[in-house]
Amino acid sequence: MMDIDAAGGAATGGLLAGAIERPTGHAGDAHGNCTDCGEPVSGKFCANCGQPTHVHRSLLHLVEEVLHGVMHFDARIWRTLPLLLLNPGRLTREWVAGKRTRYVSPLALFLFTIFLMFFALSFGGEIVQQEPLDQRIVTAREAVIEAEAALAAARAENNVDDPGADGVIIGAEAAVEGARSSLKFFEEAKAAGPRPDGLSPGSWQAQIADAVHDGRVKIGIGDKKTREKILHKLANPDFAIYKIQQTLYKFAFLLVPLSIPFVWLLFAWKRGFTWYDHGVFVLYSLTFMAILSMGLAVLGAIGDASPGWLAVPVGVIAGILTLSPPVHMFAQLKGAYGLSIFSALWRTLLLLFFSLFAITLFIVGVILLGLGA
Repeated sequence: MMDIDAAGGAATGGLLAGAIERPTGHAGDAHGNCTDCGEPVSGKFCANCGQPTHVHRSLLHLVEEVLHGVMHFDARIWRTLPLLLLNPGRLTREWVAGKRTRYVSPLALFLFTIFLMFFALSFGGEIVQQEPLDQRIVTAREAVIEAEAALAAARAENNVDDPGADGVIIGAEAAVEGARSSLKFFEEAKAAGPRPDGLSPGSWQAQIADAVHDGRVKIGIGDKKTREKILHKLANPDFAIYKIQQTLYKFAFLLVPLSIPFVWLLFAWKRGFTWYDHGVFVLYSLTFMAILSMGLAVLGAIGDASPGWLAVPVGVIAGILTLSPPVHMFAQLKGAYGLSIFSALWRTLLLLFFSLFAITLFIVGVILLGLGA
């Protein structure tokens, strides 16, 4: 039986290869018969198979073919990206209407963007950045002091005879206990020294690994073998995240068939729209979301490395971009399907709900596949 990861990689590779259009390149002068099909030629391209009649054999042209074949890195990308970002409805409508030679195909653009996004994420370091253990101990001590002060204030301000006073005090006491437990954990981790498994003492990886070894992690799905595989990977959290990332990349294309039915539901009673139309809409929409994710990641990195005066405007820009998905959905729905403002608005609200549901299903599936395969 084919391994599930291998199947995902093969499917992604096949889709990428299928999305690559024949490179246009630059043809030279005609010279007799086509070198591919053998038909007589009289122009720069073969009328039978479309191959350029002049076959280049230079290294520079090989690089050009790679760029053209993967992304059509010519004027098309500079016509496609601005419309995708600023006028997605027009881009979707024109592609569906058959005006395609001027734009990058939605499938090629989607797959290349997904590849680029995960390629960039692979150099992004740890997903969860943590402070050094000594700094976390200092922070935990400050949290204990603040929690104890809040408890003292709650006891002083709340009359024991007042309804609800006990609840406030009990909540403050629980906060103190939680802060003390965190401090104790970090201090014990520092005192214990290096771990035999190589994990950093007090790190979230160490906490998960200890929980797995102590039997505090329970898996309630799958058969015994699947549960054992999941626990084995969770015992090495970094490896578990790596497997999830790989599965996410290999099966990212499944977001397309998973999303198309939800878009179809928005227009199920309207004639004139086909599943192909919805597929183009989904591909361009998901491509925008991938580009937005990369943009937010870049802004986050800039904000972390910037001085205070620059971090604030960067954070404001990132916050504004975070609110852009519903605006983009609204603009694409209105322009692609020729809707009124009201029709586009209520469909946008439903599409946001459908998107959340679809991405939740996808993420749960990816986690299960990544940890159980």
